[in-house]
Amino acid sequence: MNFDFSDEQKELKDQARRFLDARSTPKAVRVILEGAEPYDRALWQGLAEMGFLGIAIPEEYGGVGAGYLELCALAEEMGRALAPVPFSSTVFLAAEFLKAAGSDAQKKAWLPRIAAGEAIGALAVAEGTGRLTPKSIKASFVSGRLTGVKSIVLDGDVADFVIVAARNGSGEGERGIGLYLVDMKGPGITRSPLKTIDPSRSQAKLSFDGAAAEPLGAASEGWTILTEVLDRAAVLTAFEQIGGADRALEMGRDYALGRFAFGRPIGTFQAIKHMLADMYVSATLARSNAYWGAWALATGAAELPVAAASARVSAIQAYQHCAKNNIQVHGGMGFTWEFDCHLHYRRANLLALSLGSLSEWEDRLIDTMRKRNAA
Repeated sequence: MNFDFSDEQKELKDQARRFLDARSTPKAVRVILEGAEPYDRALWQGLAEMGFLGIAIPEEYGGVGAGYLELCALAEEMGRALAPVPFSSTVFLAAEFLKAAGSDAQKKAWLPRIAAGEAIGALAVAEGTGRLTPKSIKASFVSGRLTGVKSIVLDGDVADFVIVAARNGSGEGERGIGLYLVDMKGPGITRSPLKTIDPSRSQAKLSFDGAAAEPLGAASEGWTILTEVLDRAAVLTAFEQIGGADRALEMGRDYALGRFAFGRPIGTFQAIKHMLADMYVSATLARSNAYWGAWALATGAAELPVAAASARVSAIQAYQHCAKNNIQVHGGMGFTWEFDCHLHYRRANLLALSLGSLSEWEDRLIDTMRKRNAA
C-alpha cells in the first residue's frame, strides 16, 4: 500500500507552492492582518484562475473534477503560505455540503460560482462555548424562515451564502437538526465582525431574523450530514495544519543555523537541537495521521471517522507545538512584530478551534473507537 502522493499530485503541489510563494508572501499576509481588507481578493481570483478553487468540484459544475488527494496536496500548500483567503470555509465546508446533500439546482447555482471565485461560502453551527451537540443548537427553521444567532462563523462577514444547522421541529435528538442554505444577500440577516487572534482569517457573529432559507438535504438527516462532512473537513484541515507546522519548523531551523552566539550557530546548542527535534517528531507524526486520513477519504473507507479524528488531534497538537517553539528558537526576537513567527502562532490557534476544539475531537475519537470495538 502506497501512502505517498503520485508524481502528478506532487507536480500539482509544486505548482501551488510556486504560485503561493509569489502571491501569498508574509508581506501580503500582514496587509490583511492589519485590516486593509477582510481577505486578499487578488489572491482569491488568482486561485480561481489556476483552477484551485474548483479542484475537487465535478466538471459538470464548472470544476476541475480531481479527487480528494489533489485537494489534500493543495491544502498543505495553503497552510504553509498562510493564505489569507476564505479557502477552507468555501472549499472544505460549503462546497462539500453542496456535493454531499445539495439538490441539482443548488449545485448548479453555487458550485460553478465557487470554482470561478465568484462566491464565498461558510458554515454556521456554533451558538456558544462548549461541545457541539444537537441540544446546543437553538436556531430554528419554520415555514421557510430561519431564526437564531450563530456566535462564531469563520468568514461569515464575507460569505455570499451560508450553510446553517437549525432545529426542524422534530424533537431534541439528532433527527431534530436540519441543514439550511441561506443566501446572505436577503433581508433579515445581520453580520457583526469579531476580533480574533488571527485577523487574516475573519470571523463574524450572524443573526437571522426570519431570513429566507432552503433545506439542504433531508430535514431529518442534517446531523448525519454535518458529521460526515466535518470528518472530510478534518482531514483537509489537518493537511493545512501540517503545511503550517512544517513551515514553522523550517523557520526555526533556518534561524538556528544562521544565528551565532559565542562564535557558533545556536543550532549546535543542545537545548535548541532538542527543541527542533521535538518539533520534527510532532510534525512527522501529524503527517502520518493525515496521510491515513487522506487514504480513508479518497477511498471512502469505513475507517474515515477514526482516521479523521486522529488526523485532526495530531495536526492541532503539531501546529501549535511547532508555532510556539518556533518563537522560542528565535528567542527574544521571536516575540516581536517585525519577525513572522507570530503569523503562524495566530493561524495555529485559529485552526485549532475552526472545526471544534482539541478536547472535542479527542472525545469524538474515543467515542468512535469505543463504538467500533463494541460492534
